[in-house]
Amino acid sequence: MLAKRTGIILKPDSRRVVLRPFIPSAAERRLKIVARVSALPDAVVDDLIGQVLQDFHGRHQRPGEFFGDRFQDVREHVLTDASLSENRKLLIGAYFTQEYALESAALFNPSMVWHPDQSNVPNGSKRFLLSLRAIGEGHLSSITFRSGTVDAANKIVVDEPTRFATAPRVAPDAEYDKALFTRKLAEMGLSNRFTRITLGRLGVGFTLEELEASLTAAIQENRAREQEFGPTRDGVRTLARSNYEIAYTAEQDLSERLIFPYGPTETNGIEDARFVEFQREDGSVRYYATYSAYDGKIVLPQLLETKDFLRFRMHTLNGPAVANKGLALFPRTINGRYVMLSRQDGENLYVMDSDNLCFWHDKRPLAKPTNPWEFVQIGNCGSPIELDEGWLVLTHGVGPMRRYCIGAMLLDLDDPTRVIRRLTEPLLTPDENEREGYVPNVVYSCGAAVHNNELILPYAMSDYASSFATVNLDELLSAMDLE
Repeated sequence: MLAKRTGIILKPDSRRVVLRPFIPSAAERRLKIVARVSALPDAVVDDLIGQVLQDFHGRHQRPGEFFGDRFQDVREHVLTDASLSENRKLLIGAYFTQEYALESAALFNPSMVWHPDQSNVPNGSKRFLLSLRAIGEGHLSSITFRSGTVDAANKIVVDEPTRFATAPRVAPDAEYDKALFTRKLAEMGLSNRFTRITLGRLGVGFTLEELEASLTAAIQENRAREQEFGPTRDGVRTLARSNYEIAYTAEQDLSERLIFPYGPTETNGIEDARFVEFQREDGSVRYYATYSAYDGKIVLPQLLETKDFLRFRMHTLNGPAVANKGLALFPRTINGRYVMLSRQDGENLYVMDSDNLCFWHDKRPLAKPTNPWEFVQIGNCGSPIELDEGWLVLTHGVGPMRRYCIGAMLLDLDDPTRVIRRLTEPLLTPDENEREGYVPNVVYSCGAAVHNNELILPYAMSDYASSFATVNLDELLSAMDLE
């Protein structure tokens, strides 16, 4: 087999916990908790919050700050306007907080890009950034990160992650583009008199707070039609909250950062992010990731954008060609258009192109299951990699006993709808050490990179842990059959 395993294994670590809100479903229960804490003597409050902070010291960065934010979230349940001590506020916040082991169940489906910071790296080496799908309690998926280096001899070293994981802050100054927002509403079938009234009050750019104020005003002015306009208002809010920003600070280590489900389409998880370093036509770089948002019923492809892995913007994707899982963006435009791989029908590979990154209308078939190890379905394993010979696309194929293997094909540089070479045998199949896991008999990747004429391939093992393999590019290309 062409792929050489490195023996590196990234396993889930139940010690990595994050603070997240604890919200009893019944408002009456929330009210009772606040009332009970409010009735405690000051001395007892001071002792209790001191004990909480001592018990959880070393497990979290700035827990007091999180408790303070949680108090603000539930302060409506405080029964009087009497002032509360800072310790009492923190204690109330602590009662509405819980720890969550973000990767206690699985750490898999890695996606690799070169790190935006290549300073102080030895000659011939390169620093990489790895995203992984982390699964914890309740099978809730989030995105976590690791970093590492590949040296001149293509030896891979993964940096030890920090003990901490921290949920991001939703950026308070996130702004929406009116023209784009209007177009998305039209795609959703929400373009009507109510949305025209609502958006008519807003400028070319607006915040969520401004949108909420306009929605409220529009409903108040049309009370007689509130039952008719209510569903449209809810749809506008869902769209706005599905397009949001989160932020970290530079002091927070990359492995501490976490992209946790926030938008209404993500309530049950963010799955299988495929990151790509995208070269824009003006020479600047953006990192994008397509991912699957899951609300417990429907999977929706969405798009993440960042330039520094500190601030992330989440976008909804729109258009009839946005369907199924496994979208993967090419790393630059081709003939002035964005291009993306997709799997529209859950079985075959397609290519889409568009003049707008968030809207996709056209699709064309690219490849069908052809070899026995991919007869069930074929999909991609991340964004295409540009080589002199063509676009290298890593694929996954599903064969007998629902075994997943990784393959490869080469597309024409100028016409990515044309397959010019293709492996007839898998590049990587699960061996005996990789067959056991949450989903047996699976190897899978969400994105690789090329360094010193070798493919550096991070991959998941049976939806449980992750590893790396390397492949000599010359050998890989030679093994491909001409189409």
